[in-house]
Amino acid sequence: MKKSYLFLADGFEEVEALATVDVLRRAEMDVTTVSINATREVTGAHGVSVNADCVISDMKLTADTEWLICPGGMPGASNLAACEPLTAMLREHYARGGRVAAICASPAVVLAPLGILDERPATCYPGFESIAAGVDMTGKDVVALDTLVTANGPANTLPFAFAIVSVSKGTQVASDVAAGMLYGK
Repeated sequence: MKKSYLFLADGFEEVEALATVDVLRRAEMDVTTVSINATREVTGAHGVSVNADCVISDMKLTADTEWLICPGGMPGASNLAACEPLTAMLREHYARGGRVAAICASPAVVLAPLGILDERPATCYPGFESIAAGVDMTGKDVVALDTLVTANGPANTLPFAFAIVSVSKGTQVASDVAAGMLYGK
């Protein structure tokens, strides 16, 4: 089974991180939460502390790595962008055709400076488009491509997560998970 990683930095947006992990695990995707801190404890933008599954210094990209996922939140996105081991992983993974997903501020703050969004449509939290010069920020809620999924903020976390599932496992699995969660009822 392919592995996916969701990165947590102090100031992460709790809904975007935890709901995404929840949906992916419901779809039976192997997703690991990764703290960019020296310890597994990470505190979100609204004071919710969580223990990540591992710390970034303990992980390595492998051939079976499918997704690298960056939730938003501030200063979470800025903290992710300042993490050199993470930015190196994102560049390497995407350059070899790996899948990357980001939501809220992270498309603009984390991915755009790395060139990952160059010549690809994307979306981000309203107001962050200006720091992603040259990127085709569509203003849509979610933009899902073959190797890139972006979304604009907390209210669209579930569609973001369903898009990741759809790209990985197909629209039927994503629909089944959504139905099981009573999404759209």
